[in-house]
Amino acid sequence: MSEAARRVLPVANLREFFKDSLHGALTKQRVSVEDQTEHYVVNLLTLFARSEALYDNTPEGMRLRPLVAILGEALEATRSTERNRALQRLGDVSLFVAGFFAHSFAARLIDVDYAIAMGGRAYAALAEANSRGRARVLGAVFAELAEKFQPMVDALNELSETSYSHSDRDILRLYEIWLKTGSARSYALLKRLGVDPTTAGGTAFAH
Repeated sequence: MSEAARRVLPVANLREFFKDSLHGALTKQRVSVEDQTEHYVVNLLTLFARSEALYDNTPEGMRLRPLVAILGEALEATRSTERNRALQRLGDVSLFVAGFFAHSFAARLIDVDYAIAMGGRAYAALAEANSRGRARVLGAVFAELAEKFQPMVDALNELSETSYSHSDRDILRLYEIWLKTGSARSYALLKRLGVDPTTAGGTAFAH
């Protein structure tokens, strides 16, 4: 085996890494999901570890397709299979982006709560579309992802920021995320950093 080949991490090992890391993050965040749902998210993370699976190739280079464009594709679909494929893409991309790019939203016109809302609704629609027959198992996965989208985002945040050091600007961003989404993880991090969100002003997220 060449030196270059030895440096490449096999997909099987990458999947095992995500499996162990996600399970640990879910446990730490006290999020309980069915095995099929956890398996689905592990496969999603393994897939999107390849940039070509997440980004689209454009004349300007690899770009992330806007969520609203994926939604438009679902709404304009003439066949249910095409619609479901677009909705699944919307849910998957929204979950990954909200889970791994939450802090980068600060410099954009849209925010993490927008991605969470889009993804949750996409999975809810898929759950309804797959509620009968042999597709019921997958429908149950989509239903759980729709119901627990925010906690799953928190778990992915935990996975992506294991060694992250928070600056003052990051603390403000955590507070903003907590206000907009009610993220239990953001609340816990703020408390750990010495900030009590409920006494810091603003309006708390209402469930």
